[in-house]
Amino acid sequence: MSKIALVTGAGSGVGRSATLGLLEAGFDVVLAGRRADALAETASLSGTQGARTLCVPTDVTQPEQVDALFAAIKAKYGRLDVVFNNAGGNVPSTNFGDFTWEQWTQVVAVNLNGCFLIANRAFQMMRDQSPRGGRIINNGSISAHTPRPGSAAYSTTKHAITGLTKSIALDGRNFDIACGQIDIGNAATPMTARMARGVPQPDGSMKVEPTMAADNVGKTIVYMATLDPDANALFVVVKATKMPFEGRG
Repeated sequence: MSKIALVTGAGSGVGRSATLGLLEAGFDVVLAGRRADALAETASLSGTQGARTLCVPTDVTQPEQVDALFAAIKAKYGRLDVVFNNAGGNVPSTNFGDFTWEQWTQVVAVNLNGCFLIANRAFQMMRDQSPRGGRIINNGSISAHTPRPGSAAYSTTKHAITGLTKSIALDGRNFDIACGQIDIGNAATPMTARMARGVPQPDGSMKVEPTMAADNVGKTIVYMATLDPDANALFVVVKATKMPFEGRG
């Protein structure tokens, strides 16, 4: 039987890349995201004609919608083996002194609260199913290591994902649940299109930054998802080779 994977934020960007990679690797994939049309487009690109995909429009910030997502997974498949907890968002670069409460709560709602809701429900399902166990992969960011200027909410939430990942990995040991984190740098997606126009640097300048194909993220997710159950890639960084990260700042 095929293994079952869930990808949030599957309608575009790295979520789309991960979905297509997992399908190619033999997984059946549940696609979650806010836009039904974008999910359907991703599913159509796989060439499976829906035979191995399930699209469930979901706002991960809404607990009742997350509950409905997992009810749909249980009804169709009866189990869940892998989650790519990918949905996230940001606001325009804003100096911390000008950051508003509305901007803060907007980012925290998706990047942290939404990540918790998906991981929490996935953990429960993996713990209670038979045979038990599974793997949760959280989308961190290189901002989980080093912030960009004007990114207080985004960087804070991504640092928090690191703590969440470690906690899930620790609490999951007795239930055969592994948890890892992928930290991505400058994958070429709609969210990083601004890289071609220039982004703020720590010295106050604006510079164009190199990007990498989003397919590299899909390949990395497949690697993490297909490890033997007794192995876990706890943290993996995949980044554009020439982007200014190692020496950022």
